[in-house]
Amino acid sequence: MLFDTHAHYDDEKFDQDRDELLEKMLPAGVELIVDPASDIASAKKARDIAGRYDFVYFAAGVHPHEAGEAADDYLEEIRALAGDPKCVAVGEIGLDYHYDFSPREVQRRVYGQQLDLARELGMPVIIHEREAVQDNLDILRAHNVSRGVVHCYSGSWEVAKLLLDMGLYISFTGIVTFKNARRCLEVIEKMPLDRMMIETDSPYMAPVPHRGERNSSLNVHLVAERIAEIRGMDPRRVAEITAENGRRFFGIG
Repeated sequence: MLFDTHAHYDDEKFDQDRDELLEKMLPAGVELIVDPASDIASAKKARDIAGRYDFVYFAAGVHPHEAGEAADDYLEEIRALAGDPKCVAVGEIGLDYHYDFSPREVQRRVYGQQLDLARELGMPVIIHEREAVQDNLDILRAHNVSRGVVHCYSGSWEVAKLLLDMGLYISFTGIVTFKNARRCLEVIEKMPLDRMMIETDSPYMAPVPHRGERNSSLNVHLVAERIAEIRGMDPRRVAEITAENGRRFFGIG
């Protein structure tokens, strides 16, 4: 089985054929999907999608891009969404200093608040970090985070080791198929398999040979296959291990 641990089916890019596409997943061997939110509206949309499909789950949270627009009651909205039986994490949350769509001080505040809420709720977190390595590490340490996954990882082994030492998981996308993905390939070679997950980050990050196209969970097998190639393993075994890791992390099944 394959578990796509991060795919945004609430995204408007799926509005024309979402249900038709999701109907293809089980026959293709994709047996579980988590749809992480970017804000409260997308979390509600992801919740509704998860409610229609037994194999789809969701996470509720405010992405750093949207942190500056978070309403005063956003934490209570997340708390209410987290009560849904299909909600398995707080996310996607974190820091993005590449685009700076929200002021950095606002990103840090909203991130910390959601980390605290996740601990209160007893839920894991899905972490987005881009060009904010040190601040992310500092915030994770300050909030004693140990139940989290850093999604779409493309950083160094040195940083990955610090994250793993905290108890975190690391998830890989189609980036692993790109020619310039040397750093994350080193991480794949060295990290323990029991902390690894795979994802598509659909509709983004399509792997080779689909780079530049709209991505979907139908491509998650390409991530597993590339990891298997790097580790010298059977792709079915990589799929099995990463799916079990995802189930354990999100508390599914």
